[in-house]
Amino acid sequence: MSDTLESLRAEYQTLREKGLALDLTRGKPSAAQLDLANGLLDIPLSTDHRDTAGTDLRNYGGTDGLVELREIFSELLGIPVPQLLAGGNASLQKMHDTVVELLLHGTPGGEPWVGKDIAFLCPSPGYDRHFAITQALGIRMISVPYLEDGSLDLPAIEKHLADSAVRGMWIVPMYANPTGSTVDEATARALVAMPAAAPDFRIFWDNAYALHHLTDDEPAPIDILGLAAEAGNPDRVFVFASTSKITHAGAGVAFFASSPANIAWHKKNASVQTIGPDKLTQLRHARFFGDAEGVRAHMRKHRALLAPKFAIVDRVLSERLTGHATWTKPTGGYFVTLNAPARTASRAVELAKSIGVAVTPAGAAFPYGDDPRDSVIRIAPSMPPEAELEQAIEALCVCVLLAEAELAVSR
Repeated sequence: MSDTLESLRAEYQTLREKGLALDLTRGKPSAAQLDLANGLLDIPLSTDHRDTAGTDLRNYGGTDGLVELREIFSELLGIPVPQLLAGGNASLQKMHDTVVELLLHGTPGGEPWVGKDIAFLCPSPGYDRHFAITQALGIRMISVPYLEDGSLDLPAIEKHLADSAVRGMWIVPMYANPTGSTVDEATARALVAMPAAAPDFRIFWDNAYALHHLTDDEPAPIDILGLAAEAGNPDRVFVFASTSKITHAGAGVAFFASSPANIAWHKKNASVQTIGPDKLTQLRHARFFGDAEGVRAHMRKHRALLAPKFAIVDRVLSERLTGHATWTKPTGGYFVTLNAPARTASRAVELAKSIGVAVTPAGAAFPYGDDPRDSVIRIAPSMPPEAELEQAIEALCVCVLLAEAELAVSR
C-alpha cells in the first residue's frame, strides 16, 4: 500500500504543477448550450409587443403569465393551463416564496406555520439549494436516504408522516439532483395517497429536469396533480419548473402549478407582491419555440452537447475507479453522483481544491451538509469544454484514490 500511496502522491504533485483551474461545481449550461437560444435576442418586440388577444405586454397586469407560453408548457408538463402560472426567471425564488407564504399565511383554511415546530422530509442525497431554503427559514430537516436501488424509501416516509410536525417534503421527481433517479408512477401514487398526520402536508415537486433527456427515450412527466386529485388529496402537491436550463439561465421563465384551491391561494398572496411578471420575456419564449414540439426539438440540441460529456465522465471513472468506487449513469438531468469509499469524500474534495479543481463540497447533497458516510461527491459535467472536463475527472479520480490510500495507511 505504501508503494501505491507514493505513486499517487507523485501523480498528484504532477497535477499540482500544471496549475489547473477547472470547475465541476454547479450544473450550469455551457456557453454552447446558451448559444442555442440566442435567437431569443433577435426577436423584435419594438413594434409587435401584443399577445394573440391584443394585450399590450409592456404594461402592468397578466399576473397568471402569458397564456400562449402556458399552453406550450401545459402540454409538456401535463398540467391544465388554468393550474399553471408563468412568472419570473427563477423557480428557486418561487419555491422560497411559497415556503414563506406557508409560514405567514398557512394553507387554504389552515393556520400559519410560523412559530411552530415544522419539519420537511429530505430524500438524500438531494438538491442543496432546497435544503438551504428550509435551513435559512428555520425549518427542521429530516434526511430520508434512498434505497440501494435508487428508489424512495416509502415505508420510512410513511412512518415520518405519522408525525404532525412533518408539513413538507422536497423531491426532484425526474433525473433527480444529484442521483439522476426518477420517481415511477407507483411511487408517485403512494406519495399522494399516504395518510399524513398534518392535514396541510405539502410535497414540493420540483420538475427542474423534466425535459432534460440524455437518450432517445423521452418519458413524459407524471401527472402528479391528477394523481393527487384521484387519491382525494388534490391540494397536497406544489409543482415547480423553469426554462433555466432550456434557454438562458438568467433570463428565462419559472412555472408554478397546483390544485385550483392552491392556485387561488397563491394568487391572493402574490397579489401584494407583484402586478405582473416580465411578459415580454415570456412572449419571446413563446415565439421562439412556437409550440411544444419546438421545445422538444430544442432539447435534443442540448442532448447532443451534453450526452458526450456524460460519456466522458463514465469512461474516465470506469478506467480509474472501477473496484474503488461506484457512480450513477443517469439517462437525463445534469449530474453524476460519485460514491467514493466511506470517509474519503471530504478529503478528496479538499485535495482537488488544492490543485485547482473545484468540486461541490462533500456533504452538500445532505441536510445540514452532513453525509453520514462521507462518501458522496456530486459531479456537474455540463459547464466545462470536453477537454477540460476530461482533465478534471482524471484529476478528481487521482484525489479519490489518494484519499483512499491515505485512509488505508492511517488505520
